[in-house]
Amino acid sequence: MATWIIDTPQRLSVPGEVAQLDVWLANGKLRVVGTDGPPRIEVKKVGRRGLTVTHDEGVLSVRHEIRKGWRHWAGPFWWFLVGRRNFTADVSIAIPSTATGSLTVISGSAVASGLRRGATVDVTSGSITLMGLGGTVRAKTVSGSIEALGIGGDLGLETVSGEISLADSSADRVFARTISGSVTCDLDNPFARDVRLNTTSGAITVRVPEDADLTVNISATSGRVTSAFPQIHANSRPGLHAASGRIGSGSGTLHAYAVSGSVSLLARPVDDFSPAPGAEASGPDGGEDR
Repeated sequence: MATWIIDTPQRLSVPGEVAQLDVWLANGKLRVVGTDGPPRIEVKKVGRRGLTVTHDEGVLSVRHEIRKGWRHWAGPFWWFLVGRRNFTADVSIAIPSTATGSLTVISGSAVASGLRRGATVDVTSGSITLMGLGGTVRAKTVSGSIEALGIGGDLGLETVSGEISLADSSADRVFARTISGSVTCDLDNPFARDVRLNTTSGAITVRVPEDADLTVNISATSGRVTSAFPQIHANSRPGLHAASGRIGSGSGTLHAYAVSGSVSLLARPVDDFSPAPGAEASGPDGGEDR
């Protein structure tokens, strides 16, 4: 196992293959990109305690090493006393696009792009940006927004307080949930199998291809429900505004629910569909427009 301690800004080339990336940062900015060429790390800024980098049997690890005993004794005050100035970093990492990533930032931001076989991104306080990912993708933040562009495969997005924006997605499965914030979902995959969108306080806007094959159920407890598809009919009842119906063959499902906020279903013009890396088309074309 190769080990490096990085306590000054520098660039590091990692010898050997990387199949998995594991990152844990207490505070700072993280950018990960899947690309050609040898794995490499660029540290633009680093705190007093530095970063520990290890490479062992295809696993590349970049971490802030924080002693558990100190954190347990000081409780949450450890961060305000010494954590922020000692444990911070601005890191960019390039790895093969076939590698998977497990990325954690406690306070800061994370950007992941170009990983075709999946990634998990967890930020406690801060934003997450995902671009051109495939495979199984999971992103979660407590306080902050999530933006996803050109994602394929199986996608799950969760935030407690923040907006979720999904654009040009060819994902087969989409799950997006926020407690306080809006959800915007733009799908370009007519063969999407399962799409589930949920917010407690905020609006949901979802756009699907005119030739999609979806069984649709959209509803809101307090808010308007509208659809650009004539096949989707209102079926509201006391205490719930709702609409449902079938677009095309209805082989996939779309569920969208807002407790306090509107739900809007829009139609995306038909164009040539090319699955993103990690996505799989799984049905014939079909559907009508409005």
